[in-house]
Amino acid sequence: MANEILTETHGRVRLITLNRPKAKNSVNSALGRALVETIEELDQDEGLTAGVLTGADGGFSAGMDLKAFASEGMPDGLSAFLANGSQKPLIAAVEGFALAGGLEIALTCDLIVASKGVKLGIPEVNKGLFAAGGGLFRLPNRVPYGVAMEMALTSDPISAEQAHAMGLVARLAEPGQACTVALELAERIAKNAPLAVAASKQIIRASRGVTEEDSWKLQGPQMSRVFNSEDAKEGPLAFAEKRDPKWSGR
Repeated sequence: MANEILTETHGRVRLITLNRPKAKNSVNSALGRALVETIEELDQDEGLTAGVLTGADGGFSAGMDLKAFASEGMPDGLSAFLANGSQKPLIAAVEGFALAGGLEIALTCDLIVASKGVKLGIPEVNKGLFAAGGGLFRLPNRVPYGVAMEMALTSDPISAEQAHAMGLVARLAEPGQACTVALELAERIAKNAPLAVAASKQIIRASRGVTEEDSWKLQGPQMSRVFNSEDAKEGPLAFAEKRDPKWSGR
């Protein structure tokens, strides 16, 4: 995947870094394809439970590379990631800014950790575009309607502090510490059973805006898979034996 994406493994957590700092980590086709490939590797690796997605050199992402868009159109892979995200929990660790498609990438993650002073916005309308990567329907689910509407129509960003007060940002970090805090959160998640964690994520996301009756139906297949797994046997056994469980992800 060349150098567009950098990865590190911390126990059962994969750290993924968008690595185009000279272009504010904006997404061209090479980065889009590399991101999709990296997320597939995260999801398929039974030794991993969660991921942290961040940007190189003090900025998360400015979204789609507009210069590349002008000559090439939509970057390969970006739409696939924005639509599908990951099966396993993914935490965005935001420094500096997450703007336009950069905020939409963060919204595709399950949790956002941001440093104080970070700017979050969807300013596409001032470029003759609109936030077509999910921001216009995901953002109103995470902040009040009026806030989302004002952000979309004015192109003005909000601060990480404002976003934290509204619940968009799960944890607020000191400047330069977003990745550290996000890794700590991911490692806390990774202490739990991988299949159960992934299923919990999927059920919460799939049940938004769905009736309780349909939510029970959504939960059924996940319950069958998780409750019949090897880890479902290991958890109670470890509890009975008063030891830490050894998760297999199977």
